[in-house]
Amino acid sequence: MLNKNREKGHEHLYRDYIADNCIYRSKDFKRIFRLSKNMFLRIVNAFESRYEFFQLRYDARGRRGFTTLQKCAMAIPLMAMGESPDSMDDYMRMSERTTRESLYTLSRGVVETFGDVYLRKPSLHDLQELYVLHEERHEFRGMIGSIDCTHWKWKIVR
Repeated sequence: MLNKNREKGHEHLYRDYIADNCIYRSKDFKRIFRLSKNMFLRIVNAFESRYEFFQLRYDARGRRGFTTLQKCAMAIPLMAMGESPDSMDDYMRMSERTTRESLYTLSRGVVETFGDVYLRKPSLHDLQELYVLHEERHEFRGMIGSIDCTHWKWKIVR
């Protein structure tokens, strides 16, 4: 089996995105992973404590497996953007098979762990808050659930 140097992959990920004095800013993190660093770390911590798959393990030869950070960092962009499982292979040093297993376990785990809070039907109060926030940001009233304006070309205002 090819030694992909898993430890180096973890070190790169931690140094580049997670450490206090990391190389990339929060804005870069959000662009790459499609969620904030705080939410990412919340998912990592929840999965590490809940799922054996995401816990650091050692193989029969005593070699360290992939960390929770590595498995989540590979699976989340796949889920968010539909990337190919080998798209970040050189950076994370993870096989396509482990990446697919991470994606499958993360997908199932998101529903089990966060489904009651984030994947539920919004309440009337939730919708009212969303209407207010949407109107403040985009200056459109009552756009939630509307498909009347899907033909418009949307621009991201920064």
